[in-house]
Amino acid sequence: MGGSALATGLSGCGDGNRTRTISFHQSKPEAIPYFRDLLQDFNNQHSGQIRAVHDSSSNLSAGFVRGNPPDLGCLNYNYEIVRFQERGAFSDLSDLLDEANIDPSVEDLVDEYPTYPGRTSVIPYSMMAAAVLYNEEIFAEHNLEVPTTFSAFIEVCETLEDAGVAPLYSTYGDPWTVAQGLVDYSVGGAMDVAGFFEQLHELGPDAGPEAEVSFSRDMREPLEKMLQIAAFSQAGAASRNYGDGNLAFARGEAAMYFQGPWALTDIAVTNPDAPIGVFPLPMTEDPDDLRVRVNLDLALWIPEDSPHQEQSRDLLRFLIDPEVADPYNEQNLAFGVRADAPDVSDNRLQDLQAYVDRAAFYQGVSVSIPRTIPFENYAQGLVTGQSLEATLRTLDEDWARLARR
Repeated sequence: MGGSALATGLSGCGDGNRTRTISFHQSKPEAIPYFRDLLQDFNNQHSGQIRAVHDSSSNLSAGFVRGNPPDLGCLNYNYEIVRFQERGAFSDLSDLLDEANIDPSVEDLVDEYPTYPGRTSVIPYSMMAAAVLYNEEIFAEHNLEVPTTFSAFIEVCETLEDAGVAPLYSTYGDPWTVAQGLVDYSVGGAMDVAGFFEQLHELGPDAGPEAEVSFSRDMREPLEKMLQIAAFSQAGAASRNYGDGNLAFARGEAAMYFQGPWALTDIAVTNPDAPIGVFPLPMTEDPDDLRVRVNLDLALWIPEDSPHQEQSRDLLRFLIDPEVADPYNEQNLAFGVRADAPDVSDNRLQDLQAYVDRAAFYQGVSVSIPRTIPFENYAQGLVTGQSLEATLRTLDEDWARLARR
């Protein structure tokens, strides 16, 4: 019946008296129910004109290859999306920039990835900011202050360990948690991630372990410090996964946890009153270097091949309306991307607001490397005993091969 209804809607696209059916692709699991409700509101407002259908399962690559992509996409902005953008598969949305009113520092995050010349291919929708989650009661019990330098952070870990408290709960069983947390925080807190990748892209096929800019040369020291931090993890970290970490941290089994705000909802299921604070991981001896990891959690785009450009723009305008976008960000613990976006309201994240306001943030290494390079597995290998030197050399060789292709 659903397929029949969709076919009926599409068949009427050339008839001004029929409803235009457009497909909206959004697959972030925890946000699917929320967007379904939004689409219902949109459909009610455009009854008899536009009907938006929520697609959360289609294969994007297959859709683009067949010339049948979704009419509007709303997905995490990373290299999986950039590969379509840089080939000109997305429509130019520059006519919507004034309405979107995106903060310039957020636009800069978009420009860190390869773009298509002369086009505004995506409109950012929400941004996540992540840093070290910590148990405020454990810190207070041991008279610990939030560290602002690397040496102070190590002292905090040593004090906790001497007191019989696990300083850090790690979940090496899920590779993405190592890459997003330990690796991204350590590297992003120590070096200019965007500048590093800009130079790598400029090297093109000349990239490699012996180049003037390389993983081996530039990331060695931050990752050596990362391994020093990782040594303060609880016993059995290699077999623990994301769910284990959320449960353990909710129970107070460790003082710190390298996860983003997406973990807070799960933690609250076990302990809704968990005393959680957050601070950026210090990786230098200068407190002015403190920054937080961010990613464009959702961004909107319209394929060139969509036959419903006008209707897709109507839906996009509906979604970026502050009365629609602001409640989404508040409910999903995200930061707004507009220049006039309200501050984050959740008290557990308010300490990050000042960093976001002054753009003291970076996109993680893990989202700056194409998926064809298994970076998450390399990160997992590092914390479970593989050679740092060999891993960095492999990364350089992988990047060089990709550049040559």
